[in-house]
Amino acid sequence: MPEGDSVFRLAARLRQVDGARIRSGELRGGSAAGRSLAGRTVLSHATHGKHLLTRFDDATTLHTHLRMTGSWTLTATGRRLPGRAAADARVRMAFEDGRTLWGIALPVVEHVATADEARVLGGLGPDLLHDPFDQDTAAARLAAQPARTVRAALLDQRNVAGLGNLWVGELCFLRGLHPDTPVEQVDVVGLLELARRMLVHSATRPDAYQVTTGRPGKGSRHWVVGRAGRPCLRCRTTIVARDEVERVGSPPRRVWWCPRCQPERARARLVR
Repeated sequence: MPEGDSVFRLAARLRQVDGARIRSGELRGGSAAGRSLAGRTVLSHATHGKHLLTRFDDATTLHTHLRMTGSWTLTATGRRLPGRAAADARVRMAFEDGRTLWGIALPVVEHVATADEARVLGGLGPDLLHDPFDQDTAAARLAAQPARTVRAALLDQRNVAGLGNLWVGELCFLRGLHPDTPVEQVDVVGLLELARRMLVHSATRPDAYQVTTGRPGKGSRHWVVGRAGRPCLRCRTTIVARDEVERVGSPPRRVWWCPRCQPERARARLVR
């Protein structure tokens, strides 16, 4: 699933159509499927965590979420999507300049009044990529459930928005935290400060996207994520993993850690 930095980069790429007027287009998914978008002008793109907001000049907003399947594609004048991708399009915007923007296999498509964006985003926590980042609120929400595991607390978008499985796994390694460490044993402020630095770096540096080790080469981009059965890049201990079902009906997510660098039941290291 794309994480906050992924969607932040997507919004930056889609800003090339800001100011463009839609000649023809429609929603093909969600409760407003069939609604025409013709005549609107795209004003801006914004994000909150993993959510994308496309704002139009008629005071409405298109709210979308990629989850595991979605993507956006911009085709040039005279170019078409492959048949299968076109069949999966949930949003189409053909602009007066000849380009066409396609939202492919988007599981969430909502068209709402811009004034209602807060309602659509619900109880999401502060976004690590917003400036300023409301660290105090995020820290308070994380600390409100002291017995919860740090992994579960960070993945809960109601606490802090933008972290997914990859970032949580890498953050726990860098702070020396076993994924099951209770929040009450964690320096929450230090954890959030590191999370923000890492996400901003990944979102804004062209050569740093989701590289947590500083080594962009294949097989060495991450400390633990995707490295089950391989030696830890720091201590050479074999990385272990497990699959964890977080909600009934949801697919399992893999959890990685280094048994030596992230010992279970050890108290968190309060390192700044």
